[in-house]
Amino acid sequence: MADDKYFDLEVITPDRIFWKGKAFMLELNTSEGEVGIYKHHIPMTMIVVPGIMTIHLDGENKEAAVHSGFIEITDDRITVMAEIAEWPEEIDANRAREAQERAERRLRTHDPKIDTSRAEVALRKAMVRLELSKMK
Repeated sequence: MADDKYFDLEVITPDRIFWKGKAFMLELNTSEGEVGIYKHHIPMTMIVVPGIMTIHLDGENKEAAVHSGFIEITDDRITVMAEIAEWPEEIDANRAREAQERAERRLRTHDPKIDTSRAEVALRKAMVRLELSKMK
């Protein structure tokens, strides 16, 4: 592997170092949209939103669900600080389906007491988990 095209990547959650190593490219969803990042990207910080994160390695990809957080990008290092990060095998598809149904019910009620933005985020998280669980 040619070191000049790889950067150090660390994905951290409150309870563990989710992944650490060298990567060729990182794709994930941010508040600015879906981004793909290579080594020597312009330094910046972005807000991570629920979605599937793809870590591109030498000849393989690793997919994981990432739910909210921040990403810090420097010339040759990327750090993702996520509220939750899950590999496909860690996802309980039945639980994700139940969460999706609950969120959809909340959104259908149009009850002014219900925080719809919270229900929308819960729905997005459930949908990301279901999508990733199909990749197992």
